[in-house]
Amino acid sequence: MLKISSPEKLRELALEAKDEGLTVGLVPTMGYLHEGHLSLVRRARERNDFVVVSIFVNPTQFGPGEDLDKYPRDLERDEALLEAAGVDILFIPTPEEVYPEGFQSLVHLEHITKPLCGASRKGHFDGVCTVVLKLFNMAVPDDAYFGMKDYQQLNVIERMVRDLNVGVRIEGMPIVREADGLAMSSRNKYLSAEERVRALALFKALDKAEELLEGGLRDREELLSAVRAILDEARVKIDYAELLDAENLEEINTFQGSLLLAIAAFVGNTRLIDNRVLVAR
Repeated sequence: MLKISSPEKLRELALEAKDEGLTVGLVPTMGYLHEGHLSLVRRARERNDFVVVSIFVNPTQFGPGEDLDKYPRDLERDEALLEAAGVDILFIPTPEEVYPEGFQSLVHLEHITKPLCGASRKGHFDGVCTVVLKLFNMAVPDDAYFGMKDYQQLNVIERMVRDLNVGVRIEGMPIVREADGLAMSSRNKYLSAEERVRALALFKALDKAEELLEGGLRDREELLSAVRAILDEARVKIDYAELLDAENLEEINTFQGSLLLAIAAFVGNTRLIDNRVLVAR
């Protein structure tokens, strides 16, 4: 595995691989890797000849007061995991290499960024889209892999790729969970033992909603009230608990097709997200 930080060198090596007829797969991460990230890497290794993983804690997607400075990092451990997974290039640029002096461009999407995380984290998706498009330009991948735990992010990136005619195939991979159902997240590191137990309320709320839907409930507010009750009982502070159309993230008028139940909540000071696509028949 080759470790580099230069965007120009990454592009040079990726283009050389493509000139040799190899397909390039990209897995963008912010590091502190867990099994969710590794499932993306394994998928890239399975589908692509040349695999690039980036580790970059992107400052432009963090708002004031968020956890940019204390975001968990363990580069030595990450390197060992990626070496074992057969990654070809580990790309670890500095903020100055990604956003050189005088940088003033942002990628902004409209409607799909408005609900959920976009409502509570102003400017977050401008930062996400900008860095992802830059990574696409640096690594020139054929395929890029993202986790479905960040369901809105995945949909935003898919929309950006369609709207801007970016020639990258996007593949979303299922949420990877701990044995008790907690969605794997780098931020789980922040949780105390007691908070870790309370965090299970997100998974339990998703289970309850699915049970109610399968039992015939078709009242949006009643379903969301049941979700909020479980979170409240666990003393979890709700950022949002929303039921939206899973295809376009718009409000639903009827219970038909695929519905996204998305939750963001603070367990102590740690903000966690989770979701489930529910099917109404």
